[in-house]
Amino acid sequence: MIKVFRYLKPFRMPLIFVVVLLFLQSMTELYLPTLMADIVDKGVAQGDTNYIWRIGLFMILVAFGGIAASIAASYFSSKVSSGFGRDLRSKVFGHVERFSLEEFDKLGTASLITRTTNDITQLQQVLLMMMRMMVSAPLLAIGGIIMAMSKDKTLSLVFVIVIPVLVGAIFLIAGRGIPLFKLIQKRIDRLNLVLREGLTGIRVIRSFNRTEHEAKRFEKANFDLTETSIKVNKIMAAMMPTMMLVLNVSSIAIIWYGGLRINNGSMNVGDLMAFLQYAMQIMFSFIMVSVMFVMIPRASASAARINEVLDTQPVIKDAEHAEKASEQKGYVEFQNVSFSYPGAEQPAVSDISFSAKPGEVTAIIGGTGSGKSTLISLIPRFYEADTGAVLVDGQDVRTLSQADLRARIGFVSQKAVLFTGTIADNIRYGNESASDEEIEHAARIAQAADFIAEMDKGYEAEISQGGNNVSGGQKQRLSIARALVRRPEIYIFDDSFSALDFKTDAKLRAALKEETRESTVIIVAQRVSTVKDADRIIVMDESRIAGIGTHRELLETSEVYREIVYSQLSEEEIA
Repeated sequence: MIKVFRYLKPFRMPLIFVVVLLFLQSMTELYLPTLMADIVDKGVAQGDTNYIWRIGLFMILVAFGGIAASIAASYFSSKVSSGFGRDLRSKVFGHVERFSLEEFDKLGTASLITRTTNDITQLQQVLLMMMRMMVSAPLLAIGGIIMAMSKDKTLSLVFVIVIPVLVGAIFLIAGRGIPLFKLIQKRIDRLNLVLREGLTGIRVIRSFNRTEHEAKRFEKANFDLTETSIKVNKIMAAMMPTMMLVLNVSSIAIIWYGGLRINNGSMNVGDLMAFLQYAMQIMFSFIMVSVMFVMIPRASASAARINEVLDTQPVIKDAEHAEKASEQKGYVEFQNVSFSYPGAEQPAVSDISFSAKPGEVTAIIGGTGSGKSTLISLIPRFYEADTGAVLVDGQDVRTLSQADLRARIGFVSQKAVLFTGTIADNIRYGNESASDEEIEHAARIAQAADFIAEMDKGYEAEISQGGNNVSGGQKQRLSIARALVRRPEIYIFDDSFSALDFKTDAKLRAALKEETRESTVIIVAQRVSTVKDADRIIVMDESRIAGIGTHRELLETSEVYREIVYSQLSEEEIA
């Protein structure tokens, strides 16, 4: 957990203020019982009213000083803990943004959300408690023992018995609770996963009448979390009664034994009252420590999970000395490229070699699971090739910075993703400096202008989360417009026309042909009608290239391609 707190460096001065203020507050709390003892023994016992007023007013001033220090310490400690949480969230989010898809697959989206929100909140809360208690508790405990011994060393022997009992109880209870706190965070991960799947997949769930099944999944995840939370709370609930039992027994022992010493003339009444106050301070300081032992195990588990994220280094990194862009524009080449997903028995793509040039359309077609999407994911370095080389503009993509490489590419993913905001904002996502005219032009090319014009606010119409207020085809067209407004060297369309009807598909490809005349276009598609006019068609089969050529050439040379064509087109259409 200490490792996470290295991000407290920017808050060193506020932390120093908190320590100083809590020190002053603790000193006032330790000094007040002594003043009270003086009033009882020297003022009340002797009937000296002036002394009572003088010391009483001084006590009030000291009390107000302690209150002021406490308020200021609360302010600075809240400021530090909130700032720490803010900076740590930014650090985690920024680090996660640099992850490759492999790291996302490994850690899981639901878990990353939990770590960035719930786990950091746990740390923020425990930091606030630590600043208030980890300074005050030791000062009050040590100072209280010293002041109590100054009043009566013999009566202080009570602490020799009480303190070991308190410490033993704290360690015994905390030792049983720590493993359960780690389990709670895993249960929260699972609950978030089930909840996220249930909300994002609500249409599928309802269409297959699986609402009851999903409800049972959620109930199980919720029950597991509840059961673990109840179990750990039962254990930790024993902490406070134990502390209070020891506290009350100690008070009885002090009053009983102190009364005997007063009766013997070995102790004054005021000193007994002060001693009792110091005993309460010592006990409460240990209670504060016990509260910390309730919170620290869970925060420790959260800190370990956050450290796991921060210690995870992206597999894909920029070269130390990244090469600058070459004069070539839009050239893509694969040289004997192979890639396997982590833990997979078979490679996703194997021994792939081809090239694509500006002004040409290269289409990739093949059966489900043949490696089409994986292949094009290697171009923008979403994954790193195991062997061989992927060249863009004559340079190995591993020698280019990721930002420079991706600035040359307009990528339209298989699953159209839109963000909350206006339609114009979503299209401008591809080019922040795009003018309104450029946005409208991109929308016209993407065949999106008509349905945008029909919306109440046109380009200022709001897109809901995930684009749920537009159809699948509209989402795809907006995603294509977002890539077009970028005006890149290389366009990559990963099955981006699947939700379009044949008429819109044909009009879009015709418009794209004019718009991308000087760019390299790579299209992944399932439809033969989408790829048959391409300059080059790559046929994928079982992770390998089964043929390269034009539509006519492949009909004659590739059995795999012929099977795909005959399964989709009639003999008249083929002819």
